[in-house]
Amino acid sequence: MIKRKTTGSIVCPNCGRLVSANAAECMHCGKKNPGLWGFGPELKRFFGGFSDIISQITVACVFLYVLALLLQPMAIFQSRGIFDILGPDMRALDKLGMTGTYAVSQGRWWTIVTAIYLHGSLLHILFNMLWIRQLGHTVLELFGSARTFLIFTIAGAAGFVISNLVGIPFTVGASGSIFGLLGALVYYGRKRGGYFGMAVYRQVGTWAIVLFLFGFFMSTVNNFAHAGGFIGGYLAAMLLGFLEIRAENSRHRRAALLCALGTIAAFIVEIIGNVF
Repeated sequence: MIKRKTTGSIVCPNCGRLVSANAAECMHCGKKNPGLWGFGPELKRFFGGFSDIISQITVACVFLYVLALLLQPMAIFQSRGIFDILGPDMRALDKLGMTGTYAVSQGRWWTIVTAIYLHGSLLHILFNMLWIRQLGHTVLELFGSARTFLIFTIAGAAGFVISNLVGIPFTVGASGSIFGLLGALVYYGRKRGGYFGMAVYRQVGTWAIVLFLFGFFMSTVNNFAHAGGFIGGYLAAMLLGFLEIRAENSRHRRAALLCALGTIAAFIVEIIGNVF
């Protein structure tokens, strides 16, 4: 049961300082109605779920990978090589939200979001989950949980937009979002400067170059999505800022919530339209 808090003190969702629950505006930052009609504390607890967003993204990807295998279990035994081991059937991936010119030509534009969480083989998902865990927690520490999720989603969608524009018919995976995390860290390093900032810039920049070049040696890698994701992540980080120059506020959290709800809605629309 959701409880309202209309008396006493609360933490302003914008600046993080104590303010009266029924204040018309925060006396510290000027935010209007910081108590949100008494629902502020409950919403803050809800948004706290973003604090472990990297684990939640990982769980979502693994769950959808297993679901794709279960939709067409015979595909498990149809491996054509080491990079296709335990690869879900294309029809199953299409039902769950694979993107590309085929899906977009049918008006399923929301697949630029759903495809982020789908993967084409065991090695594909293992590789991506390792990089999400490696980079995600660093971005989380530097940008905050809500902004990390926004960067991840915006970058992945941007990567698939570029991929679709150049005519890739079928594509899935979180690698565009991973390159977006790289892009965000490159922006952070350049913007922050100093010894630490330049160390981040050099390290992450090297990773981005190596991973991008690695993609040219594998025919199944979608380098257009990687490039688009990197640009999307860099621009999203520039727009949103990082913790050292701008604290994460209620606008970031609301945007992240809308992004999460939009992602869930996209999967619901896709599954209802294709499975049932």
